[in-house]
Amino acid sequence: MTKFTRRQFIFTAGTAAAASALMHGCASSNSTATNSGSTVPAANIDPADAPEVTTAKLGFIALTDAAPLIIAKEKGYFDRYGMTDVEVAKQASWAVTRDNLVLGSGGGGIDGAHILTPMPYMMSLGTITQGNRVPMYILARLNTNGQGICLSNTYKELNVGLDSSPLQQAFAQQKSAGRELKSAVTFPGGTHDLWMRYWLAAGGINPNSDISLIVVPPPQMVQNVRVGNMETFCVGEPWPAQTVTQGIGYTALTTGELWKDHPEKALAMRADWVDKHPKATRAILMAVQEAQQWCALPENKEEMANIVANRQWLGVPAKDILGRFQGQYDYGTGRVEDYSNTLLMKFWRDNASYPYKSHDLWFLTENIRWGYIPGETDTKALVDQVNREDLWREAAQAIGVPADEIPQSTSRGVETFFDGVQFDPENPTAYLNSLKIKKA
Repeated sequence: MTKFTRRQFIFTAGTAAAASALMHGCASSNSTATNSGSTVPAANIDPADAPEVTTAKLGFIALTDAAPLIIAKEKGYFDRYGMTDVEVAKQASWAVTRDNLVLGSGGGGIDGAHILTPMPYMMSLGTITQGNRVPMYILARLNTNGQGICLSNTYKELNVGLDSSPLQQAFAQQKSAGRELKSAVTFPGGTHDLWMRYWLAAGGINPNSDISLIVVPPPQMVQNVRVGNMETFCVGEPWPAQTVTQGIGYTALTTGELWKDHPEKALAMRADWVDKHPKATRAILMAVQEAQQWCALPENKEEMANIVANRQWLGVPAKDILGRFQGQYDYGTGRVEDYSNTLLMKFWRDNASYPYKSHDLWFLTENIRWGYIPGETDTKALVDQVNREDLWREAAQAIGVPADEIPQSTSRGVETFFDGVQFDPENPTAYLNSLKIKKA
């Protein structure tokens, strides 16, 4: 990619304080940015660095971790960098997101998306696209933390939390009575599937035989619990909070308890689009990074909740979104936690936006564990192919992100899970071999 010119970089860095003041203090909570009415000032883009196109179509699912894309659109960050015709289009499910990425905008689909981190890898391999390899790039992580594993009220007296083992006997009794037990996730091999599998397996419950894992689109989770279609589910906010608010289930754990500051959604785009439009890609990345910084500020949480709550985005009351945005967790069991300084959904703080290659390697290792991708997959080579953290760094430097906010390594190092298990990205095979429950 072409680097920012010195003139553009100096302008961008020099106006950061003014732009920040304008962003934080002057925007209406219901404002929609337009080409002529953006709430942040346009960058002084040198013609040589102007995007090749002004349009791109990005998909999102109705989840609060789509906030960076929604804010980039609403606040005018895309406009700021010359991407004046970006469309952020709601998708009905992750399967629809996949199908529309396969089509691309030229075929009536989309160019990129708010997406489950493993999906771009499985699309690049062709394992979820009927053998059709669709090369994808991961450009940024959109958030860390912020998902929930919930149980129906049937199991409320068990007081199940991080330890899922009390469910072993309860599930066995229900099965012996002839009842089919179901646990819902949002996409096979996706992040929610892997959180659910890890949690169950850590408590001695085999997700392949002790319960049936089913796929339910995120916005349909609450209704499926209401009608008794499943025992437990894993999904992003606001649906765990909605389950508690509506009194039909409770939060067993927020996934940050399972793995502190774990990676979650990603911004991914078709590789052919990125390769054809490197300057437009950089502009999109800069816009999303600035939106993530805005989302990270505590004083913006209420406005952010009001914006994403709107019908065209999530269509959920803002009051049901704000609490967990701020890190206030009512589990629905009498337990209330303040995670404002620890396990809340993070968009920029603690390197939440940077796509660590070591994290993607964990996702691929877990996908091997459960048989979603072949065991002989060269995972390191695949990560190097799909993960474009180099483009993230370039965009971050261009908007003047301080050097101490840009990770020096593509690895976050050894990761430790709630049960004491460790993942060393230097030796994923040892991690895989240490796990007792896995696909035969």
